[in-house]
Amino acid sequence: MSRRALTLLVAGFLTLALAVGGAMLPVPYVVLSPGPTENTIGDVKGKPVITVAGHQTYPTTGMLSMVTVAYQGGPGNRIGLLTALRGWLDDTIAVVPEETIFPREQTVEEVEEENTAEMATSQETSTAAALRELKIAYQNVVEVASTDKGSPAEGKLLPGDLITTVDGAPATDMETVAALVRKHSPGEDVTFGVDRKGAKQDVTVKTVKGSSGQAIVGVRMGMSYKFPFTVNISVGDVGGPSAGLMFSLGIYDKLTPGPLTGGKAIAGTGTMDAQGTVGAIGGIEQKMVGAKKAGATIFLTPSANCPAAVAAVPDGLRLVKVDTLNGAIKAIDAIRTGSGSVPACTS
Repeated sequence: MSRRALTLLVAGFLTLALAVGGAMLPVPYVVLSPGPTENTIGDVKGKPVITVAGHQTYPTTGMLSMVTVAYQGGPGNRIGLLTALRGWLDDTIAVVPEETIFPREQTVEEVEEENTAEMATSQETSTAAALRELKIAYQNVVEVASTDKGSPAEGKLLPGDLITTVDGAPATDMETVAALVRKHSPGEDVTFGVDRKGAKQDVTVKTVKGSSGQAIVGVRMGMSYKFPFTVNISVGDVGGPSAGLMFSLGIYDKLTPGPLTGGKAIAGTGTMDAQGTVGAIGGIEQKMVGAKKAGATIFLTPSANCPAAVAAVPDGLRLVKVDTLNGAIKAIDAIRTGSGSVPACTS
């Protein structure tokens, strides 16, 4: 072999090796793709997604599917450059900077824990919204989420405690609890009536001066609810709040006679608060693709997500704009009966 041929061969080999190595080089991006789609009025692995105990339920048909986004990559498990390039060339996949999903000030474990907590909260607020729509009374409860390290409340008020009173006054919401604590001068005692795993007791905590000069105890709170019967939602290893709308619709459907969908295949997304307001979500493009693959023909879309959804909607998927749980139910009723207006997404 001539020296020139050998040089070309070696150069070609090195170029190939560099190309392969570069393609495998980890990059700080995350690939988002369509994730699992689950029918909230159906089963997952033979187990109902929504079960109700202590209240009459009704058989139903059709699909009210929640949609998800799967991710690949992240700190400690970065994707290769080739994977990112493939994603950039696929319209059904999004490639986003790593910090979009995993903020630099949080660990992967903290992000996953936050997603799990958001899913748990979503299930509670979705149940509250469905019962509110059905005019079934329930009780709002202030719950201890955590206490600040080194604060007077640490070790006295425990995560999961339900605060029922403050100095004997009803604790109707978080703002009321905070206002009742601030009525004290720093250094004074405040007495919380709590329900701790079903046992009622009084817990006295000394206040201290907060950054604003007002009395605080160092407790972080969240809203919880006491429902008149049990609603359980089981979707496996899925996190985040974006299935709230579909949970509420599934609960509503199971608690009312006749199939809400009329047997149609409906999917959708959107956060849900206890008042029945639908909020925007991320990953709308991937969620629509997942819905279409699962057989949905109608997609309930938060109004704030409509512009992005219209720009990327798959063929054969009808976008329905929703702002509230009540509006979503009315839109589905109109689709089922063929009468009434159905709000459409516009760009």
